Amino acid sequence: MERNKYFKKIKRAVVKIGTSSLTDEGGILDKAKMKKFAAEVSSAAGRGTEMIVVTSGAIAAGLQFLGIKKRPSDISTLQAAAAVGQVELMRTYGDLFGAAGFKIGQILLTREDTTRRAQYLNIRNTIENLLKLDVIPVINENDSVAVEEIRFGDNDRLAALVSSLTEADLLIILSDIEGLYEKNPKADGKSRLISFVEKVTPSIEKLAGGAGSQYSLGGMVSKIKAAKICSFSGIPMVIASSACENVISRVIGFEQVGTFFAPSTAAKVRSIKRWIAFGIKTRGSIYLDSGASHAVKAKGKSILPVGVSKVEGSFSRGDTLKVYSSDEKLIAKGISNFSSADIEKIRGKNDRQIMEEFGREFCFEVIHRDSLVVFDENDFED
Repeated sequence: MERNKYFKKIKRAVVKIGTSSLTDEGGILDKAKMKKFAAEVSSAAGRGTEMIVVTSGAIAAGLQFLGIKKRPSDISTLQAAAAVGQVELMRTYGDLFGAAGFKIGQILLTREDTTRRAQYLNIRNTIENLLKLDVIPVINENDSVAVEEIRFGDNDRLAALVSSLTEADLLIILSDIEGLYEKNPKADGKSRLISFVEKVTPSIEKLAGGAGSQYSLGGMVSKIKAAKICSFSGIPMVIASSACENVISRVIGFEQVGTFFAPSTAAKVRSIKRWIAFGIKTRGSIYLDSGASHAVKAKGKSILPVGVSKVEGSFSRGDTLKVYSSDEKLIAKGISNFSSADIEKIRGKNDRQIMEEFGREFCFEVIHRDSLVVFDENDFED
């Protein structure tokens, strides 16, 4: 039983449910599916597990309410549908959770909300306070105002970020598929379910297919990316079928349901570094020579000007950068102490050279190790 090695008592769980698990084949909200979901979340909460819900379905609900049968392609209509649909979605959730004896609180987020440290912490505090008040937070991307530049991209990623933000013990992603298969089960009925994934490797990533329903954005690709975020953050994740009876209780009860993704066994990553890794959009990149690459990866050193070989993009002091090794692999992200123009002046130079040319104020780290997150492999994207 490989899961038992990683599972402890689940005190707090995030559960994400996708649009396809809340709607029928025509994209219309299915009240029976929503009732089942609300009842299972409420049951887990009633047994003492703090539950946080990340839900999709606002656009589908809005299209249904507005009588639009085919998902439009223009962003303005989709945002209008989301604005209408979010009201309908929360009204339905409020009724269903209320019938089970629980109150809910709505939180709508865009990616921009996580880019400022104070705002990031405020989101966490709001969720914490809702849980203290025995209110179940129900979180969705704010599709009515989000544009491409500030979108999370899909609610699988949002759920993983919420799990990291709240230091949850488990993320459960409920889908219309039982988990990760060796092959596409819709194309090959004999394909076997993969019950346990110790590490997301390139071969695991190749197993992921594309998105399914026209009413949703997520597919197995987005779920694998969510698993990477959870693994780095030290959080186990399970993909399971929303149609499975008592699926949430069974997963929390350590049953072999769906596909389990093991967390990294490395030391717990500090909150500030999880924010750097996932909360902030990067504004540029720097490339290191071989010596600096080794010092950062193997020794946990800060990045000094002398080790920087190339700068890409235009950015300011305090922006977050991608850090590439000498063989052009992403190895870290970090907050820069210099603008791109200033790094161009001092890159490749040692302290003595910098002191002679620019003075003492330029003689410090490009990125200090306390503001640097080092990755084992090229796992993460903006």
